[in-house]
Amino acid sequence: MPKNKSLSRLGLHTVNGNDPVINKIVFDSREVVPGCLFAALKGGSVHGAKFVEAVLDAGASAILTDEEGELILKGLKIDALVVKKDARRALAKAVSLFMEKQPETIVAVTGTNGKTSVATFCRQLWNEAGIQSINIGTTGVEGSWSTPLNYTTPDPVKLHQVLHKAASEGITHVAMEASSHGLDQRRLDGVEIKIAAFTNFSRDHLDYHISYEDYFNAKKGLFERLCPKEKVGVFNIDNREIKDLADWYALNNHVVTIGYDKTADLVILSQKFYPKSQDIRFSFRDQIYQKSINLIGAFQAENLLMAALLVIASGQEESSIFEILDNIKPVRGRMELAATKKNGATVYVDYAHTPDAIEVALKSLKPHILGKLIVVIGAGGERDEGKRPLMGTAAEQNSDFVIITDDNPRNEDPSVIHQMIKNGIQNDNKVKVIADRAEAILNAVDLLEVGDGLLIAGKGHETEQVIGENNFPFDDFEQASLSVASLDGIEQ
Repeated sequence: MPKNKSLSRLGLHTVNGNDPVINKIVFDSREVVPGCLFAALKGGSVHGAKFVEAVLDAGASAILTDEEGELILKGLKIDALVVKKDARRALAKAVSLFMEKQPETIVAVTGTNGKTSVATFCRQLWNEAGIQSINIGTTGVEGSWSTPLNYTTPDPVKLHQVLHKAASEGITHVAMEASSHGLDQRRLDGVEIKIAAFTNFSRDHLDYHISYEDYFNAKKGLFERLCPKEKVGVFNIDNREIKDLADWYALNNHVVTIGYDKTADLVILSQKFYPKSQDIRFSFRDQIYQKSINLIGAFQAENLLMAALLVIASGQEESSIFEILDNIKPVRGRMELAATKKNGATVYVDYAHTPDAIEVALKSLKPHILGKLIVVIGAGGERDEGKRPLMGTAAEQNSDFVIITDDNPRNEDPSVIHQMIKNGIQNDNKVKVIADRAEAILNAVDLLEVGDGLLIAGKGHETEQVIGENNFPFDDFEQASLSVASLDGIEQ
């Protein structure tokens, strides 16, 4: 474990000049131990400074807070108080210095969609090349060792614990997801990122970000704040905003671009689709390549090729990396084939939960399907309400039939969410509402005829459904398999 360090060695200086030795850094008051640094930060409902008196009684040696916290603490005797305007960034930097060790090559991936796939594909490619690596994100820590995580981008204390353990166990390469929440809350500050990537951008998380522009600026922080100079940036330039960012980033960094855009460094030239795979033809550095990959959806080809560019930028030979693209396996819950009926109809599970993601997923799946395309969608409760009718519109315009169901309603009335989604659908003959998710999936599978396909969207890899304050076991992949087995008369 890391050695104890003085506050000054962590880049922190108290208002009275005291410099205690710190043996642990925490921001959860329940984890306080004698001799620790407690970060009193603003939470969702209460400021951490409210707990400082109890934290001091438990033996905390120092307190880090922001200007709001300083006002709350006025009058309380604290031997070692550090006040920072950006206390979250100061915390992340301090944890980085305290933990000391990180794997030598870390790449970070941001974007509205595709982060999990790109990070996972990076790890698979490195592993195929004989490199010890992990990916960190929505699906937890995977690769040379694994552990679950509560957030796509973990808090800085947990994140640096993971990075320290990885480095201590000989893992040299890490691909991590950089969510807009994580970037805005400075969770990645202090991570020594060598390569940064931007997959795509569309509306999401406007329940958290005050505007579309604010959401983009949070993601842009990966490049502006964390990787400002002499780094490598990989950008999908089919999006105008990302293309403009890539042009700016190229002024002080090396940039590699990908897309259908003919000006990209890696251009996707053509694709041919099959029920369980696709052929891709692309050019890179004036050479044309053609590969067959075991992935569904045009967008997954983009994600895989972006991952390949990240791995190449990390020092691997392009010819050897492009050679092993056909060894890459689908990511759990990302356009994953879940079941096939006796009549050949196929059922896929995907994490798509934004209007753009639903549109892209359905458009990408359609070439793999000879018959009708059915989609099951829902929307999470207590999240961006404005995207719900847009999700309905995207589903109607890109499929033959839509079944609206529960996603994670949380404490909202599910029927209200259903109606908001339905408001975006013009043709009542193309939509049906079935609240119970298991029943909705069973009904959708029952509709599948020869050559048809079903996309179950929204939850992807998740294995729980949040209803009220309770988490109930629920797995779309498992439910799809059970539905097919039941309707086909197959014993489980």
